Amino acid sequence: MTTTVIVTDGEQRAALAVVRSLGTAGYRCVVASSLRASIAGASRFAARSVMVPDSLSRPTAFADAIAAVATAEHATVVLPISEQALLAIVPIRDRLLPAVVPFPDVESIRIVADKQRLLREASKLGIAVPHQVVLSAPKAFGAIDPLALQFPVILKPARSVSEIRDVRVKQSVSYASGAEELRRKIDALSPAAFPLLLQERIVGPGIGIFMLLWDGELRAEFAHRRLCEKPASGGVSVYRESIAMDDDLRERSRNLLNRFGWFGPAMVEYKRDSATGRAYLMEVNGRFWGSLQLAIDSGVDFPQLLVRCALGQPSERIHSYRVGVRSRWWWGQVDHLVGRVGSRAPLPPATVSAPRALGDLLLGAFRRSDYEEVLRWDDPRPFWNETIRWIGGK
Repeated sequence: MTTTVIVTDGEQRAALAVVRSLGTAGYRCVVASSLRASIAGASRFAARSVMVPDSLSRPTAFADAIAAVATAEHATVVLPISEQALLAIVPIRDRLLPAVVPFPDVESIRIVADKQRLLREASKLGIAVPHQVVLSAPKAFGAIDPLALQFPVILKPARSVSEIRDVRVKQSVSYASGAEELRRKIDALSPAAFPLLLQERIVGPGIGIFMLLWDGELRAEFAHRRLCEKPASGGVSVYRESIAMDDDLRERSRNLLNRFGWFGPAMVEYKRDSATGRAYLMEVNGRFWGSLQLAIDSGVDFPQLLVRCALGQPSERIHSYRVGVRSRWWWGQVDHLVGRVGSRAPLPPATVSAPRALGDLLLGAFRRSDYEEVLRWDDPRPFWNETIRWIGGK
């Protein structure tokens, strides 16, 4: 009997990686998206694509739609991809039975997603965290001495997705190079962006520690470092490389996740200070991450392992993988380059030069260690779908 898996957020690259992984293994993947045509739904490994309400602006309607799809498709597993999808689906998991949602309860998800609480707990465990000041509301800024801040500072909402009644709002990170700019940016924020973390900027490479925890056991692990981001000042990784697991970061990450009783996939993100070599915790993403395809290409197939765990099937423990594998999000790297044209924004010292980034983009196809994240010649339609969307957005 074919196992049907519902994969949400078909417009996201992580969903595409999940669909390709599970489809290759023989699972029947039904993709749900708020877009009529999504990159995951365009994959030849997607058995069907359904349109559902947006999980961010209409979470209740989205959850109802997923429940209906799970029933109609006789789903065995439901995999929420985004944070907002998790927040909508996990509370109704009983309505999805017999389908399994292989994630913790919604309170655990909220705790891990709350950067203020996360960093406080991490500090108790001896994990280095950036120096920061927490603003509970815009008016709290008046009580802070700007001279005590180390500029440039990062303005980081404690929650990436804030909730206002039945509507959820995505929050974004920004930077301020001085007190005047900081004041302007704080005044422009909505109340939903608070609590707000004013965080020192750690200069150095981004390190990702990826884990699958199940029944209190570390079933799989992977690590990468960021080579290029968009925007260039810091953001989403668009080019990254698999690296050997750091034993110390493995233990710290596992202890942190265990503190919250976490199970399922998680990404623990650090910045390693170029001057001192010390790794600082940035955040935890308790879900599949955007660069998931790199882990799969390197030999750690997190989606297949998660589904097998969820169904109580035997699964191997993976603690080794290929190091030096690189993965590129092509249109993301184009955005990186476009964003640097005419920009005067200060960049971290270790930022790759624009000519080097262009060279990586153009010559990557000739490097045996480089993989294109979205463009796969045995499954090209997701790339054409993304290309049309990229052009339409310009």
